[in-house]
Amino acid sequence: MAQKRDYYEVLGVSKTASADEIKAAYRKLALKWHPDRWVNGTDAEKKTAEDNFKEAAEAYSVLSDPDKKARYDQFGFAGDQMGGGGGFDFGGFDLNDILRNVFGGGFNFGGGGFDFGGFGGGSSSGSSQQRVYRGRDIRTSVKLTLEEIASGCEKEVTIERNRPCPDCQGKGTKNASDVKTCPTCHGSGQTQRIVNSLFGRAVSYETCPQCGGEGHIITNPCRRCNGTGLERRRETVRVRIPAGVEDGMQITVHGEGHAAMHGGVNGDLLVVINEIQHSNLRRDGNNLFYTRIISVMDAMLGCEVSVPCLDGSYKVRLEPGTQSGTVIKLRGKGLPSVQGYGRGTGDLYVKILVWIPRKLSRTEKDSMENIRNSSTFTPDLSREDKALFDKEKNIF
Repeated sequence: MAQKRDYYEVLGVSKTASADEIKAAYRKLALKWHPDRWVNGTDAEKKTAEDNFKEAAEAYSVLSDPDKKARYDQFGFAGDQMGGGGGFDFGGFDLNDILRNVFGGGFNFGGGGFDFGGFGGGSSSGSSQQRVYRGRDIRTSVKLTLEEIASGCEKEVTIERNRPCPDCQGKGTKNASDVKTCPTCHGSGQTQRIVNSLFGRAVSYETCPQCGGEGHIITNPCRRCNGTGLERRRETVRVRIPAGVEDGMQITVHGEGHAAMHGGVNGDLLVVINEIQHSNLRRDGNNLFYTRIISVMDAMLGCEVSVPCLDGSYKVRLEPGTQSGTVIKLRGKGLPSVQGYGRGTGDLYVKILVWIPRKLSRTEKDSMENIRNSSTFTPDLSREDKALFDKEKNIF
């Protein structure tokens, strides 16, 4: 049997932690290992989540109770054999009561499909803890151009998903009288088992084997859906894509996944972004990069070039003597941050490359020879030119 970890270590607090610090630490762990966060995980991940969820709840049940905490501080785990009519009695505490105490009455437990049988599930007052089903998530993808990413857009995605049966409205039967209270669990959705031991009474709760935790059974199931309350349909959903998304990002559309059995909670639609490569622009985060090749004459005499931007073409004036490798920044012509998070809108960087002709006609060659030794064509490495060449040398 694995050795228990110290309760303070489990919650990540010191022995001098206040009641509020202990409660905050447990709240953080309960959110981290909540079953809804692991419903789509592997069996191993679900088991780990269940074990960690139980461990945190057990630690909180002791450290949040002044009497149990005092015994634990003095005697450690041996304190469960001292005082209090059987000690800590971990088998009987109601996990839902703890969660409601920490998160408030609106906390919804059980939707993820985990069965924490060893911690109970029905309170001492006999409240019903019927299973609430959750529909499966659906994953799909959309292709977006940089222009669509820059401004945000709406896309239609067609998916096949389970929807409520139109004949029984998702109830599994047409007649309400055909829904009977489960005779095994009497509507609670759970069965109870009590074991008396030397150290006190241990109470465990298990999902009812007859109704599967629903608390009721259907005696005359709907013929169209065979009592599941679900029907497979092909439907189209409009998805709002925020501006600035990147390739591989996932947009979650809550409630647009598969419907759940018997009026449970719908799953989500997970939309993965596939970015279409632009023909001229290269993306790096929120910034865009464009390379423009100009002729030697344009570089010497200066010219005006057209730069493709996501909102249209932009005219850039190049000064006479523009050197190959010059980079011009067009501020704010990049992509926005997703939903305002990040450093705002990116920039567009234009790199100028000068094209050198490989072949010249005899007349052109003679003309070039005549000006080869001209002082105008002799590098003088002025301050600006020297800084540019030093920058280019650093590349190597």
